[in-house]
Amino acid sequence: MPLSEQEQRLLDEMERHLMRNEADVVTAPDGGRSLSYRNIVYGTILVLLGLAGLIVGVALQLIVVGVIGFVVMLGGVVLAVTPMRGGTVSPSVKPPATASAARPSGPSFMDRMNDRWDRRQGER
Repeated sequence: MPLSEQEQRLLDEMERHLMRNEADVVTAPDGGRSLSYRNIVYGTILVLLGLAGLIVGVALQLIVVGVIGFVVMLGGVVLAVTPMRGGTVSPSVKPPATASAARPSGPSFMDRMNDRWDRRQGER
């Protein structure tokens, strides 16, 4: 059963919207900010030191040492997940040069779907 004109226009509009916004999703997955490798390493070290302090505090029954260890662990986690302040995009993610470069050459998505539909209808 072929699509009505209204359904076809709606699908075309959805495709254009998806193609236009697809580049935004690829270039800025986290709002243009990325995690710093250095912060992750320092945060991990702080978490391990805090865990050691927490274990020592529990083993020696020193509440203050355990609480300090927990706070150090919490600080390490916060440091590890804090994005860079510069707002630079990681080098692996490159924005497309132009809108035409982001679009693949050849038939559009809807044209390919229509061709597939026609082939299926011809097989029956």
